[in-house]
Amino acid sequence: MRIKVCGLTDVNQVAQLDEMGMQFGGFIFYPRSPRYVFNSLSAQQIKKIKGKINKVGVFVNAPQEEVLKTIDDCGLYVAQLHGDETPKYCERISEYITVVKAFQVSSPEEIEWRIHEYQDVADMFLFDTPGLGYGGTGKKFDWKGLKNLNIGKPFFLSGGIGPEDHEQVKEFMEFPIAKDLFSLDINSRFEVEPGVKDLEKIKTFANHLNSK
Repeated sequence: MRIKVCGLTDVNQVAQLDEMGMQFGGFIFYPRSPRYVFNSLSAQQIKKIKGKINKVGVFVNAPQEEVLKTIDDCGLYVAQLHGDETPKYCERISEYITVVKAFQVSSPEEIEWRIHEYQDVADMFLFDTPGLGYGGTGKKFDWKGLKNLNIGKPFFLSGGIGPEDHEQVKEFMEFPIAKDLFSLDINSRFEVEPGVKDLEKIKTFANHLNSK
């Protein structure tokens, strides 16, 4: 199972996660986030990060030109649009880079119609827990409520996934929806403090997840 570690703020930790085989590293470009990456790293430092790990930029309702400039300045591979971006907005960004459109899941029943108009303008989806902000709540939504949905596109599962949840994730992977599950997205439950990850917890979680 692929894993995206989001909210990264330290280049040394990114390198260690790359060595551990994590497929995606998320950098948050939302100034109101406690994990806002430009509080810790410059665009040049992010651009210099090499390796197999895919650099994902997380944006929330940012101006399109700002997103495109940040993608170039930081050498990003994927743009995760985590706000209220319209299909037209997503389409513009997707002409330039792989786009993951995030949705807060307040009701599993409404997901299919909410994603419908984004099917042709986003490459992947991400499902997260609703909250006052945009992500990073550390709380789960009802994953089981999604189990029979036909998403029709690869998606990331997010929302309060913690070190003890490997068995719950394995259970989710048996549901019909899991045919489209592309990656997990982990963040606040694997931290020492905002933006600083507990690498040992991540390593242990990944090992449990990939064991039979």
